[in-house]
Amino acid sequence: MGRRRRLSFDDNLLGEVSRGARALVVCPDIRGQQHDLDAEARLAEACGLALAIGIVVAESVVLPVRQVRPGTLFGAGQVENIGVACEQHEAELVVVDGALSPIQQRNLEETLGRKVIDRTGLILEIFGERAATAEGRLQVELAHLDYQQSRLVRSWTHLERQRGGFGFLGGPGETQIEADRRMIRQRMGRLRKELEQVRKTRALHRERRGRAPWPVIALVGYTNAGKSTLFNRLTGEDVMAEDLLFATLDPTMRAIRLPGVEKAILSDTVGFISDLPTQLVAAFRATLEEVTGADVIVHVRDMASDSAGAQKAQVLQVLAELGIVEGEDGGSAIPIVEAWNKIDLLAAEARGELLATASGDADIAAISAETGEGVEALLDRLDAILTAGAKVHEIVLPSSEGQKIAWLHAHGQVLDDHAEAGDNGPIHRMTVRLTPKELGRFESL
Repeated sequence: MGRRRRLSFDDNLLGEVSRGARALVVCPDIRGQQHDLDAEARLAEACGLALAIGIVVAESVVLPVRQVRPGTLFGAGQVENIGVACEQHEAELVVVDGALSPIQQRNLEETLGRKVIDRTGLILEIFGERAATAEGRLQVELAHLDYQQSRLVRSWTHLERQRGGFGFLGGPGETQIEADRRMIRQRMGRLRKELEQVRKTRALHRERRGRAPWPVIALVGYTNAGKSTLFNRLTGEDVMAEDLLFATLDPTMRAIRLPGVEKAILSDTVGFISDLPTQLVAAFRATLEEVTGADVIVHVRDMASDSAGAQKAQVLQVLAELGIVEGEDGGSAIPIVEAWNKIDLLAAEARGELLATASGDADIAAISAETGEGVEALLDRLDAILTAGAKVHEIVLPSSEGQKIAWLHAHGQVLDDHAEAGDNGPIHRMTVRLTPKELGRFESL
């Protein structure tokens, strides 16, 4: 009996993509199938995904599909044309912007003589490369394994041999592929337990933040909308902010100061995308749940994109799945401010129209995160939301209550604070503006 192959995430379970590989990007436009973006926009997005993982896009094309072929997705003539295009452009990889079944992927690879990767596999490769924290790697590994377990028959055909049954592992005649599937299931079970612990830990952190300190502002938006650039602009940090899809995967939090708020926590989150693979939606739910604990959400939109409207719909759909909004036109459990970003990239006429529209809506701020234009107005709007309902209170405390006095300075807007003699010793007479939420927190002290 041959030596068993030990599964490891570090083995690169997909093993499909190498940096610098030349690729033909194909977007199937399937008749009757609905998408948020049109075919050309989806093709452009697929090319962006390929570039994000270091693939060289040799050629890209939209292929209309009248009838899906169970074995190859495309018709025989289209598969032949794909092969010719690969030869002409020296492409060693074919990227299909859609979901391929394991059989379709295997048949295409055999016919074309090249590696074939679908949209899910490509996004998983990007996430695998970008995940920086232990939590991010857990989420990516779980998504990888979920995707890979159905593709063992294609990837590891040498595992179809049978192994002998002895001891307590495997039964008589259990094939190697069955054993490896079992190993994957076991590993996925452990990962889910670890991620559940992560979810509980995050919930505890949110509860602690809710009990005291500071309001939370969450940045959300379509991938590459400019969230990280805005995050850097507001915090003075240097979070990775490049013109790449999924430049940010792991949530990042930093403190910022607003005119009427001594301290607020700004959270940068993973970008959303159309047709996000179900494996990733499930795996990254722990991260996305961070948004549900926010006091206000800033929806950063790329207004220079032709697909800005469709991208907004996709973001609202994800927020609806998290229970934050009730649909595209529904209300929101958490205040949402739209940051219409990248106005510096618009032509003069389009820019003027956009600024006129934004000026008529208090929940919209037209900005350029790159140049800083309009950012102060955005901060003013956030400050107004977070301090809404704030009232001025006269509070008298014994000077010995240093902790409470410091709390008021940290969480309220102290208009006056002077020490004087009291009947029972020195006191602090304070004039403080507090929101009802902050007042409740203070009283709970």
